[in-house]
Amino acid sequence: MATQRIQLGYGLITCQRHPDNDNGWAPLYAEALDLASAAEAAGLDSVWVSEHHFVDDGHAPSLLVLLAAMAARTSTIRLGTALLLAPFYDPLRLIEDAATVDQISGGRLTLGLGLGWRDEEFEAFGVKQSERVRRLVEMIAYARQAWSGSPVELLDGRARPVVTPGPNQEAGPPLWIGALVEPAVRRAGKIADGFMATDASPADLAEQIGWAREEHARAGRTTPFSVALHLPTLCHRDGVSWDDAVDHVRYPDWKYEDMYDARSYAGPLRRPPEHDESASARMRETSIVGSPREVADRIREYADAAGGDLHMIARSYFPSMTPELRSQSLEALGDVARLLRE
Repeated sequence: MATQRIQLGYGLITCQRHPDNDNGWAPLYAEALDLASAAEAAGLDSVWVSEHHFVDDGHAPSLLVLLAAMAARTSTIRLGTALLLAPFYDPLRLIEDAATVDQISGGRLTLGLGLGWRDEEFEAFGVKQSERVRRLVEMIAYARQAWSGSPVELLDGRARPVVTPGPNQEAGPPLWIGALVEPAVRRAGKIADGFMATDASPADLAEQIGWAREEHARAGRTTPFSVALHLPTLCHRDGVSWDDAVDHVRYPDWKYEDMYDARSYAGPLRRPPEHDESASARMRETSIVGSPREVADRIREYADAAGGDLHMIARSYFPSMTPELRSQSLEALGDVARLLRE
């Protein structure tokens, strides 16, 4: 077994309103800030938010705004995006906003970046999907220039601005890329500071990390390269069965499918259909469910697959949970964090 260095994060906070919740969105955002404080108090290493736009259940669209508020409520926990959809942003404005959040937080921001995939979002923001890779790569290049204090060499020759204020972290917030397929994983190794995996078995994770690290070495890079993984995780101090967990895991899984059908939908919030056995088996394979000891043991399996170092993000923010159950799950994750440090 490799020597392990595991960090544990909480997320992905999305402020989605489940059909059973008729309180509106303001209480969900208030709870999100409370959860960031609670995650810090529980001894977790990080808290993460996730982005989508124009979804009927209000999936959080403004991540840096949300993280700035969390930064003001916390003092030590790391704050991250998983993922921020970089192609939808003017790169200079994104770089400025990220630097501002990094200053407010005292240097605690990590930017996990993604490409996006929903037609509705690209069309609404006036961005072609064919340009999404280019826009992500350019944004990272601009950020490297800006956060080094150099003028940003805009490719269209508009100007050579110096971005001030810069970030609190000397090299700027770490830039991680979330990816699933081989070319995107290799891109993370080539240009990013880290790779964020999801929906992977330990064997899948080991293969993906191999691709990323191969490109990191091929590019002649000698800087540290981080590996993160986020998976649905339901933990309770008294234990929890898959039968108890499956409906919670099912809602966000189904909602990604429903985003296609929910285009321009403004009616009552819909519920997922009954899940079949094959769907349940698929979700079970890449979910972590159980007592703190059981969850910690499973995370260690992934850390071994990653070569020992892993930033594990427990995707434990399920919209169908009551605030009470969400709080209990977070407290149990604090136990997991302590076990992982043993």
